[in-house]
Amino acid sequence: MTTNVYFVRHAHSIYTPDEMGRPLSEKGFADSAGVADVLAREKIDVFISSPYLRAVQTIQGAADQFGKGIILIDGFKERKLSEKPVESFDNAIEKVWQDWKFSWEGGESNLAAQERGVKVLREVLEEYEGKNIVVGTHGNIMVLIMNYFERTCDFDFWKKLEMPDIYRLSFDGERFVKAERIMA
Repeated sequence: MTTNVYFVRHAHSIYTPDEMGRPLSEKGFADSAGVADVLAREKIDVFISSPYLRAVQTIQGAADQFGKGIILIDGFKERKLSEKPVESFDNAIEKVWQDWKFSWEGGESNLAAQERGVKVLREVLEEYEGKNIVVGTHGNIMVLIMNYFERTCDFDFWKKLEMPDIYRLSFDGERFVKAERIMA
């Protein structure tokens, strides 16, 4: 029985230091309508999201079209890079991708974030087997989860993601079958 997980990377957001409450920008809201259009062609059974506002807002229109609520799951939130602001985001993110066990002070290593994300994905696959599931999430945690199943989903892959972006991962039980991009 095939289970499809539609990972939706959130649309463009307005930067604020409040990670939880950071909203979509005007462009992000406009682009989230495109997410709803793409997902309208699929038969979606369940909507799940990171608790971060920008992830929820990105899939809200699609959930509304299907008359569904959104289940918030903490495990799909973005990886915490560091407790304190980093001097250079580009250098900091590259460092954690180069050394999977390294973490900045108060942050998550790639390995720890991947383990968190894969654990919660496995729980979702078990609970909603045979369903089509949308997961509103974030670029780094999404690619770390995808990398567990498909090693070509790496740092270079992450750098090429769009805001928003959608990948459908298909599973037979817990066995990964394939991943494909469905939003261009």
